[in-house]
Amino acid sequence: MAQQPAIPPIPSVTQATPAPSESTDKQESYFTPKGGSTNQRNAAPSSSFADERARARSRSPKSIVTHTVKPPPLPQKPPFTASPPNGVPNGHLSPSSAASSTSSYWRNISRSPSPLGLIPIHRSFRTFIHRHEIPRKALHISIGFFTLSLYSRGVSQHSIHPWLLGALIPIASVDYLRHTFPTFNRFYIRVLGALMRESEVDGYNGVIWYLLGAWSVLRFLPKDVGVMSVLLLSWCDTAASTFGRLYGRYTPRIRKGKSLAGSAAAMGVGMLTAGLFWGWAVPRFGYDEGFMFDGELAVPMGVKEAIGWRSDEGVLGGWAALGIVSLWSGVVASASEVVDIFGWDDNVIIPVLSGIGLWGFFKVFTS
Repeated sequence: MAQQPAIPPIPSVTQATPAPSESTDKQESYFTPKGGSTNQRNAAPSSSFADERARARSRSPKSIVTHTVKPPPLPQKPPFTASPPNGVPNGHLSPSSAASSTSSYWRNISRSPSPLGLIPIHRSFRTFIHRHEIPRKALHISIGFFTLSLYSRGVSQHSIHPWLLGALIPIASVDYLRHTFPTFNRFYIRVLGALMRESEVDGYNGVIWYLLGAWSVLRFLPKDVGVMSVLLLSWCDTAASTFGRLYGRYTPRIRKGKSLAGSAAAMGVGMLTAGLFWGWAVPRFGYDEGFMFDGELAVPMGVKEAIGWRSDEGVLGGWAALGIVSLWSGVVASASEVVDIFGWDDNVIIPVLSGIGLWGFFKVFTS
C-alpha cells in the first residue's frame, strides 16, 4: 500500500501587537455604545464626546508652583542723638543767628504777609498790624505833624534837639536791658508789640534810629533843611512802605525789598511836602535867620563868569524856583529811601541823606 504524504501541522496564528493608534482606537471603542455594525463601532468618537473628555482632563489637578514674596524690610530708626547745647550750631536757622548777621534778612522777612509768631499780637491782627502796620505808620506820620506844629509856634531847633537826645538815651538803655533779660523782653513785646516789627524782636527798636536821625539833622543842619528832612522821613518813608506793599508786585524791583511803586510814591510825596513847607508854611509863619532857601535860586557865580553874565542875571524866583526845589526834594527823598548803606536802618539814612542832598543843592544854587 502506498504511503500517504505527511500532513504538516496547522500553524498557530499569533495576533500582532497593535500600533499605538490602533490601541487608542480600541480603547476609545470600549466606551462606545454596543450595538450596530462593526463599522459603526470602529467609527471615531463624536465631537461631543471629545469635548467631554477635554473638560474632564481640564478638571484634573495640576501642580501649582507658588513663589513666596518676601515683605520689604522695615525702615530702621535713626540712632538717637542728643540735641547740642544752646549756642552750638546744628544746621538749623535760629532768629539770633539771623539777627546777628550784617545782612538785611530780618528786615526783608518781617515784610512777609504771614507773621512768624515772634510777636503774639501780630498773629491776632495779621492784616491790621503785621501786614499794613497801621499803628506803626500812624506814629510815623504823627511825628511830621508834631514837627510842623513846633515850627509854626516858632520853637527854635536848638531847643528841640536836646529833648530828642534826652529821649534817645533812656529808650536805647531800655532796649539794651530787654536784650539782656529775656523775661523783660517778653514783657516789652507784649506791651509794645503793635508798634514793632518782627525784625526788632532780636534787633534794636526803630524808635532809636528815628530819634537818632531826627537829632542829627536838627543839630547840624540849618533850620529849614533840618525840618524838611524830618518831614521827608515822616511822610515819604510811610508812603513808600504803603504803596510798595500794595503795588510793588506789579512794578519792577529796584533792589531786594524796594520796588518802583514805593520809590515813585516817595518821590511824589516828597514833592508835595516841599511845596507845602516852602510854599505855604514858611511864607505863613515867616523866615528865620539862617534859612538856606529864601524863595530864589541863582546860577553859581563861576558859571556866570564863564558865560559872561552879570551878577544880577541868572536868578529864578517864584513858582519856578519852588517847583525846582520841590522836584529836587522828591528826588533826594526817593533816592535816600532806596539806597542801602551797610544795612543801616531807613530811619537814619533817609533824614541824613535827604538833609545832605538839600544842603548841597542850596549851597550851589543860592546866593
